Amino acid sequence: MTKKHPDVDAYVKRAKTWRGEIAALRPILRDCGLDEALKWAKPCYTFDGANVAIIQPFKACCALMFFKGSLLKDPEGVLVKQGENSQAAMRMEFTSVAQVDALQATLRSYVAEAVALEKAGAKVDFKDKRELVLCDELVAALGDDPALEAAFEALTPGRQRAYNLHFSGAKRSETRAARVAKCAPQILAGKGLNDR
Repeated sequence: MTKKHPDVDAYVKRAKTWRGEIAALRPILRDCGLDEALKWAKPCYTFDGANVAIIQPFKACCALMFFKGSLLKDPEGVLVKQGENSQAAMRMEFTSVAQVDALQATLRSYVAEAVALEKAGAKVDFKDKRELVLCDELVAALGDDPALEAAFEALTPGRQRAYNLHFSGAKRSETRAARVAKCAPQILAGKGLNDR
């Protein structure tokens, strides 16, 4: 078992929700040979410096998110997609310490598989990033403004995807078009959606 990390100890003491579930998950993960640290203000577990899993307390559950969860076989069917647009992350959700205890063997098996994937150098194929389907309003704006089109094409695939998700997330066409217009100066400046 790897050692407890003092920053994670302090995190657990401060936790207002899911303290018992977090405390139950920690020794299992360390016993699987993962190193413990605090990253992104959450207990994170690594193998040879590579992120394997992170504990995420939400309102409805305490989750253990596997960074490359989409590569796990999931024979028990316990993994849940991290988000609608997530391609790599998958998580196990817990709502009680008893549930953590009941799923301990499954958890250990999934961690062992995740570590084996890291040892093998497995990578997630982010195919959706290459197959980006732009919303109609963005296509129209790019067609009307060659400078905007050139600036958008010069952005990294991740920045292009972030903009497209932001634009297409609006329900009404007028709102999507307004978002495109509002972000055009930032795109022309070569900045991503969240860059300042």
